[in-house]
Amino acid sequence: MVKEINTKVFDFESVNGISMNQLTQHYKLYEGYVKKINEIWNILAKKKDFKGSNPTFSTLRSLKLGESYALNGVKLHELYFENLGGNSTRPFGPILELIIRDYGSYSDFQNRFKGVGLSMRGWAVLAIDPIDNRLHIYGQDSHDKGLVWNAFPLLILDVYEHAYMIDFGIDRSKYIDVFMSNINFDIVNTRLSIYNTLMSKLPPMNPMLRYHHYLI
Repeated sequence: MVKEINTKVFDFESVNGISMNQLTQHYKLYEGYVKKINEIWNILAKKKDFKGSNPTFSTLRSLKLGESYALNGVKLHELYFENLGGNSTRPFGPILELIIRDYGSYSDFQNRFKGVGLSMRGWAVLAIDPIDNRLHIYGQDSHDKGLVWNAFPLLILDVYEHAYMIDFGIDRSKYIDVFMSNINFDIVNTRLSIYNTLMSKLPPMNPMLRYHHYLI
């Protein structure tokens, strides 16, 4: 048996413009991913031999594909719910400084972030990447497609239909505008601080190698 992970609790009361019904229905989907990753991990722990494994169709292939999809579904949803709402919805501090440095202005950043959100089928992710120590907005069509290894996520936007259809129908643009007005910049700055702390503790070498060295 493996140690199962549990769902986290988030403060939906502080979110404005997205209904509690929309948020709780979305949360149920997240609960499903937690349940599935626990189920997959238990199967992998109990079964020691997967005969006939191959890259076309096999039990182990299906489990490993399901593992990355479900686990990323858990992680991305937790990051999304965590950076939504709160009392610090105006950009400030170190993250604002980096946004201005890398995008010219917060307005230009908003336009690019929204553009990525409108372009993708699943997620828009603002991350800081140790390969150049700059901000990048990455797009993902699904939980396990479009991920960039070693990038450190700072701000997550879910653009799957389940994130907004109850409240906004097919008006994804309006949903993204509401999301942008609900970003918890305390959380985003905290994530950036964690990244900076990790980088400061690594041995002096190429930044990408330093971060990879820490991860392994």
